[in-house]
Amino acid sequence: MNHVAIMAKKSGFIEKILNGTKTIESRWYKHRVKPWDSIEKGEKVYFKYQGSKVIASANVSKVLQFSDLTEYKSKEILNEYGAGIGLFLDDYESWCKDKNYCVLIFLENPLEISEPFQINKKGFGSASAWLSVDDIQKIRLT
Repeated sequence: MNHVAIMAKKSGFIEKILNGTKTIESRWYKHRVKPWDSIEKGEKVYFKYQGSKVIASANVSKVLQFSDLTEYKSKEILNEYGAGIGLFLDDYESWCKDKNYCVLIFLENPLEISEPFQINKKGFGSASAWLSVDDIQKIRLT
């Protein structure tokens, strides 16, 4: 399975993935949505900023999922994994507050895409920030 993680440009997270300072992609949700129960070790994640081309990829080395989050549990996750995620306790209010689910995706072998490409999000919803497909070629635009 291939996945596309769509991020806000202001986060600068893709550059941090490429330089090795961000080794965990986290997704915090109110409801169970992808990538919950849809990503596994050995799969590939492609990264793009909103409105831009896919510019990086990484392999998944491990996935952890947390449900029934409380403020205490969320802060525990940030304490333990925050450095790899690129989020810290100060980020709780903006990223984690009122979220019930968290998926941690551990990344390895990050690569910059030599020829960045656009994707077709048709059928995924315009606000989707995570896409899962059998083969990235199915949504890759030439």
